[in-house]
Amino acid sequence: MTENGSSNDYSQEYKEKSFWEKLGKYAIVAGKVVIEKALVLYYCLQDPDTPAKEKAIIIAALGYFILPLDAIPDLTPMAGYTDDLGALLLALKVVSTHIKPEHHSKAKEKLAQWFGDDDSDPVMDV
Repeated sequence: MTENGSSNDYSQEYKEKSFWEKLGKYAIVAGKVVIEKALVLYYCLQDPDTPAKEKAIIIAALGYFILPLDAIPDLTPMAGYTDDLGALLLALKVVSTHIKPEHHSKAKEKLAQWFGDDDSDPVMDV
């Protein structure tokens, strides 16, 4: 909640089913970098070692990612997922000490299923 009483808590938007539906429909449009960040956060969220505070941050970021009507509508050509990427990168930075190599590995495995094994489009690490 902000001082004026408005809420920017996107955690209400996060539902695991909605997350996978969004990825399934828009993975190619969103691009490999955005999807990789979302997947790393997802796998960190699923990890029982991730503290509740960090899980709340991840849920809010993934909720923003799922929300179709955000700061820049997702279907806007060339820019639609830049705000989503920003939210995901911020969450990754905040929870970075809880992201394990296996979270990255699982994300890269899923990316290989969807995008192929081509490493010519390197995934940025945070």
